[in-house]
Amino acid sequence: MNFRRTVPAWQLAAPALFVMAWGGNHFTPLLHMYESLGHYSALMADLFLGFYVVGLIPGLLVAGALSDRYGRKPLSVAGVAIGIVASLLLGLGFFSGVSLSLGRFLAGLSVGVAMSVGTAWLKELSSAPFDRQADRTAGARRPALTLTVGFGLGAGVAGALAQWGPMPTLSPYLVHILLSLLVLPRLLRAPETVPRFRSHRPFWQDLAVPLAGHRRFVRVIAPSAPWVFGAAAIAYAIMPKLVEDQLGSLNLAFATLLTVVTLGTGALVQPLVARINLVTKGRALVVGMSIMLLGLLLSIATAIVLSPVLALATAITLGASYGICVVAGLVEIQRISTPADLAGITGVYYSLTYVGFLLPVLFAWLNSVASYAALMSLLAAVCAGCLATVAYGIRRV
Repeated sequence: MNFRRTVPAWQLAAPALFVMAWGGNHFTPLLHMYESLGHYSALMADLFLGFYVVGLIPGLLVAGALSDRYGRKPLSVAGVAIGIVASLLLGLGFFSGVSLSLGRFLAGLSVGVAMSVGTAWLKELSSAPFDRQADRTAGARRPALTLTVGFGLGAGVAGALAQWGPMPTLSPYLVHILLSLLVLPRLLRAPETVPRFRSHRPFWQDLAVPLAGHRRFVRVIAPSAPWVFGAAAIAYAIMPKLVEDQLGSLNLAFATLLTVVTLGTGALVQPLVARINLVTKGRALVVGMSIMLLGLLLSIATAIVLSPVLALATAITLGASYGICVVAGLVEIQRISTPADLAGITGVYYSLTYVGFLLPVLFAWLNSVASYAALMSLLAAVCAGCLATVAYGIRRV
């Protein structure tokens, strides 16, 4: 008698999302290292984050259409491979701004594949006929949690190695390369969910996403999307800079701590989103954005008093907002989509979420004319307006 358990199909594909997310975020807590050891300016270090966002765009918008035509698995394999190349460039090009910029661009491209193609794939693998036991929110919760854990562990391990490990400019990237190579055999065993077909129309027509004009997308999902990674960017890219003079040689370790705490809090609250939606009658996004507004108020206080303890409290609050908003947004996306347009609209959604990741670059540029406290205050006012828009949209649509 054979007692060997069959691995659920979604667990064969999930490790690919995990390593692509790891490769996208292991750079973030190392920004101080690039400024201190590589002598890059603060603006240049933030631009490396910007190149990452630029790489995300084709990964989010083009990869989804390609996967609708050629299948989820080939695009996911390509995403893992691109992530490996990105880590090679980042690990070997410490003193080359061009190499680092290209590496960050490719890392963004890889994460874009994970978010658009991988999220759609795990959603499909979390429903019949691949999984008949999954609950209604599993298709949103599983990819969001997998990506969040990848983001968090990637940053945590990279920061620890850079602070205390050997070869701090290289070892964080070697770990990612090794993990990526290890998950490829498992990925190749995962079932395809989209049959390949021969399309007779031009590829550019596949890029159109009519669902982006849906009333619920425009009035509820779009106004909340930028705050997903806006919360994360403020927590672990801006907060460490505000308190760096109080930390001395522990700057890198503290930046790593904030990254892990932010994403760890997000991972802990994500399984609660279904319950929050039930209790609030489908208003989890309103709850998440309300917590975002509270986090921004705490960030204003941090910018004034420059307290590492307050920065940590801010990161916890913003992490909770991130975790609720990302899953609640995906639940909304999957509510209005069909299998034919799931990858495309997921890519559009994640493209909007990453607008918030440009906040550190914008703030670094504007800091010459306004303090961080003033900029955070303006951002809090914008957040309050978006919160009101989302709350009104949920009630009306």
